[in-house]
Amino acid sequence: MANIFPFFMYFVAALVTFTTMTRFVDEERINSGTLVALGYTRRDVINKFTMYGFLASLIGSLLGITAGHIILPMIVYQAYHNGINVPPIELHFYPGISAVALLLAMVSAVLPAWWVASRELNARPAELMLPKPPANGSKIFLERIPFIWRRLSFTHKVTARNIFRYKKRMFMTIFGVAGSVTLLFAGLAVQHSISGVNDRQFNDIIKYDMIVAQKSNITDKQQQQLDQLFQEKAVERTKSVYYETVTKNAGTDNDRQDITMIVPKDQTGFSDYIRLATRQGQTKLTLSNDGAVISERLASLLNVKIGSTITVKDATGTKHQVKVTGITEMYMGHFLFMNKTAYQKAFNTDFKPNGRLVTLKNRSISNTRAEAAKFMQAGGVEGIQQNSALRSQITTIVHSLNTIMIVLIVLAAVLGVVILYNLTNINVAERMRELSTIKVLGFYNQEVTMYIYRETILLSIFGIFVGWGLGELLHEYIITVVPPNNVMFNPALSALTFIMPTLVITIITIALGFFVNSSLKKVDMLAALKSVD
Repeated sequence: MANIFPFFMYFVAALVTFTTMTRFVDEERINSGTLVALGYTRRDVINKFTMYGFLASLIGSLLGITAGHIILPMIVYQAYHNGINVPPIELHFYPGISAVALLLAMVSAVLPAWWVASRELNARPAELMLPKPPANGSKIFLERIPFIWRRLSFTHKVTARNIFRYKKRMFMTIFGVAGSVTLLFAGLAVQHSISGVNDRQFNDIIKYDMIVAQKSNITDKQQQQLDQLFQEKAVERTKSVYYETVTKNAGTDNDRQDITMIVPKDQTGFSDYIRLATRQGQTKLTLSNDGAVISERLASLLNVKIGSTITVKDATGTKHQVKVTGITEMYMGHFLFMNKTAYQKAFNTDFKPNGRLVTLKNRSISNTRAEAAKFMQAGGVEGIQQNSALRSQITTIVHSLNTIMIVLIVLAAVLGVVILYNLTNINVAERMRELSTIKVLGFYNQEVTMYIYRETILLSIFGIFVGWGLGELLHEYIITVVPPNNVMFNPALSALTFIMPTLVITIITIALGFFVNSSLKKVDMLAALKSVD
């Protein structure tokens, strides 16, 4: 996440800075021509704009570096330290990262100012002291499709021509909206992917609370004591299984993955403890005699599918080949499920239960730990795997990511406001003479507003669609790379993930419509006539 989010944030911020500096130079066109006519060199005038960009980027960078070194680390620390034992936070200064941030800020503010000013000052002073002529219109691609073009109204034709007439602003609006929607989409999608994972994993899929592993040399007395514990009132039900932790190297770093292998004594009632089903379609899976069902996250790390063969190592380091006959929905931990026949074939040994799946009547984390402590006191217990530890781990991950996603969503919404406001303000200011002309010709305020506002609506729609596509890619990247190797987030997308970013951009666009309308009401007819003249 630290590698991908700064890229998007800088892209959107650089877009805003570029348009602002470009507008600043354009607004000072007449003053620049006057200064050159009075004897100032072109370099002096260019230095005026570059110095402004330098100071603005310097001050902004210092504020950002300060916030990045203090505020954001504290937010991330608060998000993680509640569920994980970590040492007190230590704030350090990172000169390399700060230098890169400062350099990028200079590039996005100083370079546009220098480039636009140098291009403008190539004209003669007499030309600079005149308003900048509007961009020339040209025949657009849509006009070459008569079937569509003939059916457009006059105002819609004008809107289409104006969109392609100001190509730079068109691309800035589309990419600006797309950047904001991308971050909003990714943040909301990740929130959806992590919400409810804990309940889904430990209520719907994993229905047991612990695995009690017995010693291989357990005595009859110890077995009798253990059986009595299994029959206590606190225990709702148990099932005999063969339990073993096998290993397999997988993942980007080829790390060792611990895989919980469970082989039930029989499949009767096994679904009361573990629900085996595909995530998509919820097709129930059964344990066949020629292979195993593995968890989805493990299949993803190994890049295997149904019909593939994987090799795992047992506790002694012996390798065993297992055919994948099914991939089950699972969000926490790596699992491998087999029936007795398939186990005996793959491991070339007789089946002998060595543990039990235990479901308690009170499934709370505190009670599970208390009951596990009772079992550990029994002499015949080799070890206990509790779901409470896994539940705490996934709760911490979900809470931490949710906090970070909230910060991301807020920042994305703010960036959306800044981008659309900035571009709309520039669009209105640069075309005031054009808008004044059509107002003089008899257009009402609402018609003049829609004349320019319709362009923003269409470009925002294009930006939203682009943002959906980029947001889906970013979401897929986050849920693949961010979780630990033994954790999987739900990759499915909800309709709300598409609706909310669209709604945010729509609200911002409507608010800007009122801004445009109020700005145009202030345009005086006489001033409009003078500006046209």
